[in-house]
Amino acid sequence: MFSFSTYTQEIFIPGEIVLVFYYCTLGVNADGEYLFRDWEFHFAAATSSDTNGYNFHLTDHKTNKCCLNKEIFNLSSLPNAGADQKGLDSVGQRDGGGGCSVSEMQDSVVRMDLTDDLLHMVFSFLKPINLCQAAMVCKQWRAASAHEDFWRGLDFENRNISVQQFEDICYRYPNATEVNIYGVPALHSLVMKSVSALRYLEALTLGKGQLGETFFQALTDCQLLKRLVINDATLGAPLLEILSLKRSSMAHAMLNCSLLCDLDIASCHKFSDAAIRSAATSCPLLESLDMSNCSCVTDETLREIALTCVNLHVLNASYCPNISLESVRLPMLTVLKLHSCEGITSASMTAISHSYMLEVLELDNCSLLASVSLDLPRLQYIRLVHCRKFVDLNLRSIKLSSITVSNCPSLLRFSITSNSLQKLVLQKQESLTTLALQCQCLQEVDLADCESLTNSICEVFSDGGGCPMLKSLVLDNCESLTTVGFHSTSLVSLSLAGCRAVTSLELSCPYLEKVSLDGCDHLERASFLPVGLQCLNLGICPKLSSLFIKAPRMVLLELKGCGVLSEASINCPLLTSLDASFCSQLKDDCLSATTTSCPLIESLILMSCPSVGPDGLSSLRQLPHLTSLDLSYTFLTNLHPVFESCVQLKAFIRGCPCSFRSFYTLANWQKRAHCLE
Repeated sequence: MFSFSTYTQEIFIPGEIVLVFYYCTLGVNADGEYLFRDWEFHFAAATSSDTNGYNFHLTDHKTNKCCLNKEIFNLSSLPNAGADQKGLDSVGQRDGGGGCSVSEMQDSVVRMDLTDDLLHMVFSFLKPINLCQAAMVCKQWRAASAHEDFWRGLDFENRNISVQQFEDICYRYPNATEVNIYGVPALHSLVMKSVSALRYLEALTLGKGQLGETFFQALTDCQLLKRLVINDATLGAPLLEILSLKRSSMAHAMLNCSLLCDLDIASCHKFSDAAIRSAATSCPLLESLDMSNCSCVTDETLREIALTCVNLHVLNASYCPNISLESVRLPMLTVLKLHSCEGITSASMTAISHSYMLEVLELDNCSLLASVSLDLPRLQYIRLVHCRKFVDLNLRSIKLSSITVSNCPSLLRFSITSNSLQKLVLQKQESLTTLALQCQCLQEVDLADCESLTNSICEVFSDGGGCPMLKSLVLDNCESLTTVGFHSTSLVSLSLAGCRAVTSLELSCPYLEKVSLDGCDHLERASFLPVGLQCLNLGICPKLSSLFIKAPRMVLLELKGCGVLSEASINCPLLTSLDASFCSQLKDDCLSATTTSCPLIESLILMSCPSVGPDGLSSLRQLPHLTSLDLSYTFLTNLHPVFESCVQLKAFIRGCPCSFRSFYTLANWQKRAHCLE
């Protein structure tokens, strides 16, 4: 047995077209299809004497009654709307409200066959519930209303639709991309039908009901889902442990998840402070809470959460401008993120200091934060980026292993005590003047572009300065350094590139293997006693006048261009190549001392060294392995000491024409040497 009811639905369409439909609400059979009575509906049209439109009447030929006596529809915009109007006027009269017989209407009935295109246009303005009703009018309307274009979005907000009916619709329109089932009965069942049957689902809106744990598990199968809106839903999932409502537009969440340990309500902009408090405090086992971008949250809410969620380990309260953490105690926290929190100041550090279990602390863009002084034994990582008023950092943590501080233009003082920190990067801290480190395991330090660092920094990185295992030090572009001296038994690499103000360099680093002095063009005095360098280029230091080197492993030394170098002590027993080109002030005593301490030299370039005389030339007899010698543009004329003692000489360059005669008379030497003129 099926029940039927007749009612009127008015649909207003732009263009002054108003259609008034009589629909029959019918039952649904076991297959989920609508059942229609064998009624025939016709449009009866008659013009009215006081309007320029048509009267449309739905007539039921089985009851012989006129089903509609309503106002006239304005269809003047339709094609041929005024055709044969005179003929219609002769029979059409306004019905005063009483019934009319079939015989009276027979002559006035005008069949109007609406085209499919017109129906498609009109139906495009209807909601799904209205489309269902329109489908009951006739076969043509039913076919038109079933077009896939109308069912991309299924909107059944606050509709009394059964699970079977909804499943039927999902089966018929599997390509639907948007579903709104807010306020429907059996919410959880309908949600599960949506996520399982609609593989192209992109947007899902639901609420006013209870959602189970399986819903959140099923969401992983919705790979195309871009927007999930949950409003006023009770999350009744007693076994649920992880819940994310990130970017939800819901204004309130009632949680009934006794085992929930991870809650993400980030960017829930409609959540009030009370709603956040209610959601978090209803989960006593909560361990992780992300409330970032919830701008209304206050310290009062954090205090309530701290009292209720005693096991809270992870808190992300970034972009919450109203919190300062004053009088908030979260002793079990291990991770705290406070990016862009305008209320965080130096006073907030008192509250953070009570989180003695803290391991990770992030304070990026805290614009009012001036100083951080913390003694946290478990802290492993701290991050301070773009804190424009930040001046002083003082950290004590045995386990601190990583620190990020950048773009803090006001930072003046930096003090770290840690037994785990291995790398420290403080680039572009232009105001930094004081650095104190007690880091037993620190191996790499990068202080590039710290323009205000003074010479006292050298004490920090020398033996006894608190970094006994330091291997790599970068001080590029530290333009306030003038006198640099390091005495370190651990330093392996040193970069002073761009330190243009440095005039004196003293390195006593026996294991130093690499040094960069690019741009140190004002260096006047350099001492490498001792170093572990294998090669060194000082030709880029044109003002170098005094040089002392003791390098047991050095094999290559470049002094080309040191035009004012007048004092040099080179003690490199393994040196094989020495280029002293254009060292115009290099004298015989320096050359003699060098040949004595560097007996393995194989290649010697003394081009344009006019200060080298016969005594210096005679000292070359101490180089039994010399194979290549360049004496171009010198004033030496007697080369016999060279030819007599350097029996291994294979390449000889002499660019001064005055010595050609003596050169070519040495027939014995010509037999064993190759001459390059």
